[in-house]
Amino acid sequence: MVKQPTPKKRAEALDALRGFAILMMVLSGIIPRDGTLPTWMYHAQTPPPNYVFNPNIPGLTWVDIVFPIFLFAMGASIPLALSRLINKGWRYISIFLFILKRGFLLGTFAIVLQHFRPHIINNAEEIPEKWKLALLGFLILFLMYSRLPKFIPKFINQFMSIAGWSICILILSRLTYPDGSNFSLERSDIILIVLTNMAVFGSIIWLFTQSNWWLRLGLLGILLGLRFSAADDGWVKDFWFNSPLPWIFRFDYLKYLFIVIPGTISGDLILKWMRNNESSDRDSTLEKWPASRFFIIAVLMLTIDLVLLIGLQSRLVLETTLISGVLCASGWLLFQQPSNKIENLLNKLYGWGIYWLVLGLAFEPFQGGIKKDSATLSYFFITTGMSIFLLILFTVVRDYFQQKSILKLFIYNGQNPMIAYVVFGNLLLPILKLTGWYEKIAQMTQTTGLGLLTGFIYTLIVALIVSIFSKLKLFWRT
Repeated sequence: MVKQPTPKKRAEALDALRGFAILMMVLSGIIPRDGTLPTWMYHAQTPPPNYVFNPNIPGLTWVDIVFPIFLFAMGASIPLALSRLINKGWRYISIFLFILKRGFLLGTFAIVLQHFRPHIINNAEEIPEKWKLALLGFLILFLMYSRLPKFIPKFINQFMSIAGWSICILILSRLTYPDGSNFSLERSDIILIVLTNMAVFGSIIWLFTQSNWWLRLGLLGILLGLRFSAADDGWVKDFWFNSPLPWIFRFDYLKYLFIVIPGTISGDLILKWMRNNESSDRDSTLEKWPASRFFIIAVLMLTIDLVLLIGLQSRLVLETTLISGVLCASGWLLFQQPSNKIENLLNKLYGWGIYWLVLGLAFEPFQGGIKKDSATLSYFFITTGMSIFLLILFTVVRDYFQQKSILKLFIYNGQNPMIAYVVFGNLLLPILKLTGWYEKIAQMTQTTGLGLLTGFIYTLIVALIVSIFSKLKLFWRT
């Protein structure tokens, strides 16, 4: 393995993208479901007023894209994380074992968290005990997964971890659920299980294809063939929908590599840019593109994503494709003649973004239109392109205009996504329930507007809590 310079700084635009995704995920789970908000405020396939899942409804809302954005950010982070290990002199076998360990810890997180979710503990009754157990779950996860600041002796972190795992085993071995069941490996958070699979397989694929993009992209072709064949009777279908360990792995989860592998390519571009950019935050020729050009690029990236959301949800597919084509062509002119590091990065990211978007739009009529569940090929590729455009937007704001303050909440939450994912359900909501404030707030916010505002405020509180953890250098890590 060839060692390369290790970037000392974080890719904070990527942190912001991850933080944006996790906070939108939180918001999507707490907005009112009273039948008064428009369809685009929910998953396209669970529309109001009944919110019943209908797999035949095509469309794309902002709620549908938060998970693929997070998956893309995960993929882009893989080269940054594993390259540090390579530059520390780790051998392939050591890195491979590290990847498996990470997968084990993330999978355990998915199982433990689900056992302490309030609606899993007791979904029928509003009893204080379930909220107290939810808070206890947060404390246990804090002990199990916290990485303390470096000035705190390492043995304290180790003691906390051992204590957390011990308490976790003790509690879960005695916990009984309303249906009479006890601890079960099958009881897990499906989102985190998918992320576990993508963290493991995405990392292994990058590790062995880090210098060969063609091979990495070729694996997508094989995956595409398997996915097509799984739709018909035969050995591939039997293979695809069966698993020796279905509680942690299903071959069908590999479909999300259609997002993660493109994410790793963007991560490679970011890694190369960071290595070349160690000498200065802004190189001397940065003004080759005027500030106005960067501003127009930022606005254009946001515009393209909004056009796609509005058009695909409205099912104006042809019109959306044509308008997107005009906007992308205009953007192509803006990204021409890059002359320095950040301009080259943006130029390459944009080229890949257009490719994945065009590929996704080409697949849009296939499989009955874009859908999140069961995910269509257009869903994977269009959301990948949209994720890249958002990454370009955040990169312009953070790394050209140097406006970290605008993205600070997103960055802090992106650096601590595990806490952000847990805080509302296992910390904020239990506290509000136990103090009686949740019901009081609900009574005062019964109108649609106030209910939606409450959802935004709760999300902001989550963001602020996570930011405090990040500022204190208290991170949850696998």
